[in-house]
Amino acid sequence: MTTPRILLIYGGHESGRTYELVEAVKQGLEQSGETIELRSLPALTAGVDDLLWAQGLIIATPEHFGYMSGAVKDFLDRTFYPTQDKVNGLPYALVVSAGNDGTGAVNSIERIVPGYRWKRISEPIIVVGDIGDDDRRRCNELGQSMAAGVALGIF
Repeated sequence: MTTPRILLIYGGHESGRTYELVEAVKQGLEQSGETIELRSLPALTAGVDDLLWAQGLIIATPEHFGYMSGAVKDFLDRTFYPTQDKVNGLPYALVVSAGNDGTGAVNSIERIVPGYRWKRISEPIIVVGDIGDDDRRRCNELGQSMAAGVALGIF
């Protein structure tokens, strides 16, 4: 059996709120008790090879003007055609740090995802404003769930 491979991509800065949520997801992946391979990459750096490598995907983005970050949109634009019909059924989840309500960022991603034919494994985590302990806990649990689900073949 191969080691499960999780790709975690994020928009935003490594000193921002989105990255704080990314760190909580990573902590959950590490605490899952599963042996996994993790690629945690800025969306501008991640590419086709990373997406084809992945057996699970978590996308974290700030909400910018009611939309996903430009970096995440760039990732989706660059990877769509080269991976078409090669990543069908890939389990994915979304994490959004928002100044408004976050739904615009979620909706913009979820309008694109059907073209990839990915499978959403959980409701998007939307964190509005400052990050609290409950938000960190939810991101941690998402990481644990993704690791376990991919490792056990549930997703």
